[in-house]
Amino acid sequence: MTRRTLFLDRSPGETRGVVMLDGLPERLILRREGDDPKLWQGARLAARVASLEPAMGAAFLDLGGARALLPFKPDARPSVGAFLEIEIRNEPRRGKLAVARVLGAAEGPPRLLAEAPDVEAQLLGFARDAEIVTGPAARRAADEAEAEVLEAVHPLPGGGSLAIEPTRALVAVDVDLGERKGGDSKRAARQANLAAITAAARLLRLKGLGGIVVLDLVGRGHDGTALLAAARAAFGADNPGVAIGPVGRFGTMEISIPRRSRPVAEILLDETGRFAAPSLAHRLLRRMAAEAEAQRGARIVGRCAPDVAEAAAPFIERLAGAFGARFRIVPDPSCPRDRVEAVRE
Repeated sequence: MTRRTLFLDRSPGETRGVVMLDGLPERLILRREGDDPKLWQGARLAARVASLEPAMGAAFLDLGGARALLPFKPDARPSVGAFLEIEIRNEPRRGKLAVARVLGAAEGPPRLLAEAPDVEAQLLGFARDAEIVTGPAARRAADEAEAEVLEAVHPLPGGGSLAIEPTRALVAVDVDLGERKGGDSKRAARQANLAAITAAARLLRLKGLGGIVVLDLVGRGHDGTALLAAARAAFGADNPGVAIGPVGRFGTMEISIPRRSRPVAEILLDETGRFAAPSLAHRLLRRMAAEAEAQRGARIVGRCAPDVAEAAAPFIERLAGAFGARFRIVPDPSCPRDRVEAVRE
């Protein structure tokens, strides 16, 4: 029997929500001040049809300072200039617009009509009766979830590993038997594949990855019926919209998972794959808050690269308001960019 627990970590400028599945992080929700709330999943807006692309079966929408894509069927083609009430179905990804669905007609101008559910509401949607844990335990859970999101290779229970690599076209998932023990190699491969399907479902949800997923299984002569049943159970939490194909002749299984949220790595990292300055800034602020909690009355100084200090500066007064005016950040050009320190002054 699976058990989900919920964690909510609030800090100046950032809220993190974590769903734990049997003690392992399953989902990580990140919301930051400065993000455009019009583009969050579940937001409702009045939008204007800016242009049509009939060959794509899609319309480009003006949301008022943002854009989104609206797929349409030939018999439901909107008119350019029309105002529609829409809901954001899929959040934008790097190089891709948000995707919307029509709720009905609307009146202009383009504007936000209803905000998306907040992080707390989203958490409760995954485990309605669960208690939400806050405080240091929530901070640790969110830090653990962030660390696992950024790992490419993940160990499997009983041995072996799973590698997850997103590309522009699809998400490749590779199963490696590794040092998995077992006298019967076919049995060991079957157990590894079953474990990999369960682990892949959790990790893809955690990372916020979807679209076409190709799972490269280990071994030969697969029990397609058992693997298909395992995949349906493991990816059931991603419904509606999941489609699972049978094991192919080359030992791969294809799964289509609806894209809904922005991939977490795109929030944490920049286009070069380095930690983005806002991510490091919020990490610094959390460490400064932890030092203040551990050392009441102490003056806390944060040291970091200049661009990280600039990203953290707008939130330092709010941190001071929570603990007292005893924080300062020192930009250090010699500091490695991914290093942040919070120490007693």
